[in-house]
Amino acid sequence: MAFQRLVRFVPKGLSSKILIGEPVDSAVDVGVAVRKGLDVKVKVFSGASVLDAGSATDEVAVIDRVLAPLTQSEVGTIRCIGLNYKRHAEEAKMSIPDIPTLFLKPATSLADPWPAPTIIPKHTLASDTADYESELAIVIGKEAKNVSEADALDYVLGYTACNDISSRASQFAQTQWCYSKGFDGACPIGPVLVSKALIPNPGDLKLRGIKNGKVLQDSPLTDLIFSVPKVVSFLSQGTTLPKGTVIITGTPAGVGMAKNPKELLHEGDEFVVEILPHIGSLYNVMENEK
Repeated sequence: MAFQRLVRFVPKGLSSKILIGEPVDSAVDVGVAVRKGLDVKVKVFSGASVLDAGSATDEVAVIDRVLAPLTQSEVGTIRCIGLNYKRHAEEAKMSIPDIPTLFLKPATSLADPWPAPTIIPKHTLASDTADYESELAIVIGKEAKNVSEADALDYVLGYTACNDISSRASQFAQTQWCYSKGFDGACPIGPVLVSKALIPNPGDLKLRGIKNGKVLQDSPLTDLIFSVPKVVSFLSQGTTLPKGTVIITGTPAGVGMAKNPKELLHEGDEFVVEILPHIGSLYNVMENEK
């Protein structure tokens, strides 16, 4: 791999430019640092996309705005796995599935981390059922079709964090979930794309979901029902996964709708998806659609 951790960002002093690069400090949590207003120095890469990042140059820039690692035009249709943590299935009072449950999000649901706002659509505001789902996201690095579970990680470029924003009223009103989870901006990802070389076993990761400083989700990825290799292999059967495909892998126990009292999302709420080590913190601050 030519990189360990990549960010896509607008640099300070160059508001019309978008760059790709690697944080100079290999240990910095980019999301935390940007949220605190700290300068994050980035060694700029020669490429224009994380999918073809090129190599490191001598240029160093400072992040002004951090962006999603990929653009809407790069991700195509986002693949999503539902009910993929044992404890989440228990809290939802649903049986453990025998095969992965797939739903889709359109490219238009892809969104940037904070400081871009995370929008609660008018449709969801009416029912007051906006919910969070902290998730690990896989980014496919080369076209994959009919790949075996043993070879699946060969097709993975890296990993990032995702918040699968959901409208629960719409979800419970239908038997499929594409509509309730596919609104514009309902799939913020980032801020860092981490090479699979740094994460040889995704099961070693730990994920937390934190709302306004309160930890609501806290789970090791060993609670996954279907592993990353299993998910990639399954989704590729009979179906081409183009380079740039994003796969979100499900959320652990602790979603807002399952709590008593409920912990739903409202304007001004800050939600953080934290995945450690290496990936760090995806910040989203909620804003009502005007």
